[in-house]
Amino acid sequence: MSPASVEQFPDSLACIEDAVQSCKSLTAEPRREARRTQASPGHDSANASLKTLCTIRRLFLLLGVAGLLVGTAAGAWLLVKHLKKPQPDQGFTLLQEPGAVPACSDSEEEDPVVRRAHNRVSFRINVANSLLEAQVEGHPGWLLACHERWSLSLGTLLCWQLGYLRMTHQKGVNVTDVKVNDTQEFIRVRLQQEGSLEDMWQVRSSCESGRIVALKCSECGLRPGAGRVVGGMDVPLGRWPWQVSVYHGSQHHCGGSVLAREWIVTAAHCVHSYRWLPASAWLVFAGVVTHGSIKHEAGVSVKKIIHHPLYNDSSLDYDIALMKLQVPLNFSDAIRAVCLPSSHWDLFQGTQCWVSGWGYTRPEQAQVTETLKEALVPLISTKRCNSSCMYGGKLTARMLCAGYLRGKIDACQGDSGGPLVCQDEFTWRLVGIVSWGQGCAEPNHPGVYTNVAQLLPWIYHITEVSWSKQGIYSA
Repeated sequence: MSPASVEQFPDSLACIEDAVQSCKSLTAEPRREARRTQASPGHDSANASLKTLCTIRRLFLLLGVAGLLVGTAAGAWLLVKHLKKPQPDQGFTLLQEPGAVPACSDSEEEDPVVRRAHNRVSFRINVANSLLEAQVEGHPGWLLACHERWSLSLGTLLCWQLGYLRMTHQKGVNVTDVKVNDTQEFIRVRLQQEGSLEDMWQVRSSCESGRIVALKCSECGLRPGAGRVVGGMDVPLGRWPWQVSVYHGSQHHCGGSVLAREWIVTAAHCVHSYRWLPASAWLVFAGVVTHGSIKHEAGVSVKKIIHHPLYNDSSLDYDIALMKLQVPLNFSDAIRAVCLPSSHWDLFQGTQCWVSGWGYTRPEQAQVTETLKEALVPLISTKRCNSSCMYGGKLTARMLCAGYLRGKIDACQGDSGGPLVCQDEFTWRLVGIVSWGQGCAEPNHPGVYTNVAQLLPWIYHITEVSWSKQGIYSA
């Protein structure tokens, strides 16, 4: 409904009211005192003319009411269309446990929200001795990796596949230094290294060099021991050590997550509107829980901001950005990196994950909270979230949903860019980035997050640095 048509309503309503009053004067006493006039010989004909005029006015009255109804319906439709547009700068609403609000009906068995790569060969690093182990279809148990034809780039690829940002250490270890049984099998890199990573290996009964691979990747996804905190309660220091507060000027603007000492990941919509400003206009505060304890000089200046080149400011597709810091962070119990999703991980609807941030605790509250909050939210299948009773196909492959169909607990303004993390055994992985949603904590409109697993190649490409600067040790 345009502003011009709204301005015309008072005059239209006044005309309708006059018509109604004129017609009523023929059959009812006026409700206010009126001037009286003496009847003239032409009174009957004048009365007939007035009746005719009243009939015409009644017709116009009906047409006017019909027009109002049509205009109101059109305006309501346009308003609903506007509200359904993705609303960025979502953050975090912690209200109460979901109540008995009607929600979308349950659907049949769903596909994974985050799908693993179904490789014939999967890998792991033995936490006890750092040895690289592989599992190959058709071969029982875990196989050790021979050091023959090994390369630094291969170690990097394997660390990426396991959800780490980079490789930090690799060397060959004598098989005689490791306790192995007589049935132990090995894998070795093929002479012809073509095709995918899983096609590069062949199973062997021994290693010709007598050495096997020990591999270490960048540490991530671990946190110091902390008691479980119920959603909506304040968060103790170190519970989410990768959570950062991204400041624009002197105020909290968005959340973010630590990927490495010098790399922060956040939402593209947090920074895209300010892309003409220097990166140094942003500050990152790590290892903090309460904004009142923040000292401006403790903030780390941003050196470079890279948002995804395919980011769409209208649909919020590819809603991810990386910040490179001027000075690397000093890791501690309060500051650590989060792991990325690994290629062997399936996450289904209902998986319990955690979202954290300083966003509004109520939709009508127009300010961020003083203390970091958290909430437990289940993943929702993209198929279900894209159904007509929820977001009607607005989610792309780079998005996922988490929250409650009945509302009450959700993200809200102020938490954009913050982490949605899920636990993989003892490791915490960054599954989503707070992106958008319709309103806050509304029924059938859960939070929408950037699907990090879909954007790993871009993250690895941007954050990769020359090996000479990493101090990698190899032997």
